Amino acid sequence: MWLFDWQNKLGRGHRDKLQQFMAITGVSDKVAHQALKAGDWHLEGALDVYYSQPQIKSLTDSRNLEELFNRYRDPNYDMIMADGVDNLCTDLQVDPQDIVTLVISWHMKAATMCEYSKQEFVGGLQSLGIDSLEKFRERIPYIRSELKDDQKFREIYIFAFGWAKEKGQKSLALDTAIGMWKLLFAEKHWPLIDHWCEFLQARHNKAISRDTWAQLLEFVRTVDPQLSNYDAEGAWPYLIDEFVEYLYENGVIQRGQ
Repeated sequence: MWLFDWQNKLGRGHRDKLQQFMAITGVSDKVAHQALKAGDWHLEGALDVYYSQPQIKSLTDSRNLEELFNRYRDPNYDMIMADGVDNLCTDLQVDPQDIVTLVISWHMKAATMCEYSKQEFVGGLQSLGIDSLEKFRERIPYIRSELKDDQKFREIYIFAFGWAKEKGQKSLALDTAIGMWKLLFAEKHWPLIDHWCEFLQARHNKAISRDTWAQLLEFVRTVDPQLSNYDAEGAWPYLIDEFVEYLYENGVIQRGQ
């Protein structure tokens, strides 16, 4: 119906270009119209705009997004719950434990692990320029590559704390925190990650605060794994200072190395 309305309003030359643009790119009539307008109705200019400007390329077909949401929506709630997330991962050919699911949730600004509200799901996919399963699969390598960007990694890391904690809790359960740290720092190849997790289980055995979560990333980013530039007088949380002592006491690192 939308295209029929536009056919009444557009001249034949513009209608032809609309059809050509849709045939070349596979986008909806609405996206084609936006791009052609931005390209002053020159087909080549519109294609340049479409492929070079994310805000144009990311225009998506809301009807397709609605259908995609309903495909995974829980029958009892207006949300995608754990089973729906599992089904989505199956269709994307992605392991639910794969870190890329965390990055997807970051794009969706999801409040809770294994849950997507309609607003989160649709908004996240729109920001990625996705309105079909095929496009979603095609974007997975790009989504995964974002972990290599230091600024994005930091944002994803900070996001992970709120996403992974239990609703209504201020701290992150230790087992959950350890699982998330192993997943995240596998990307950064931090050599002390196993020692950190062992230390927490042996000496701490309590939930992890938001401050400790954030400060550990700063520690990993700024202190070399041999601790040669570690400042004992620095403003590190007590738990990190204790971890450093644990490394010395257990001969993992030699003092003054």
